Amino acid sequence: MTMDELAVLDGDKCILQLRGVRPFLSDKYDVTQHPFYQETGEFDARNKLEIGKYLKGGIKFKKGDGYLVIQN
Repeated sequence: MTMDELAVLDGDKCILQLRGVRPFLSDKYDVTQHPFYQETGEFDARNKLEIGKYLKGGIKFKKGDGYLVIQN
């Protein structure tokens, strides 16, 4: 395909490239038909992964907890 043909490719088509096979046109998979679609963030915002919750570092200490600081 030429660059201009790729630019106007239908939105419901995609090019698949698998190891050992020449690239080919295929229909896109309708994700709404997947059995677990209702568990995605697209289906319900409550299912979205809030990555910030997992990236917040640090240790939380409670009053009265003891700890040892070691410096190199």
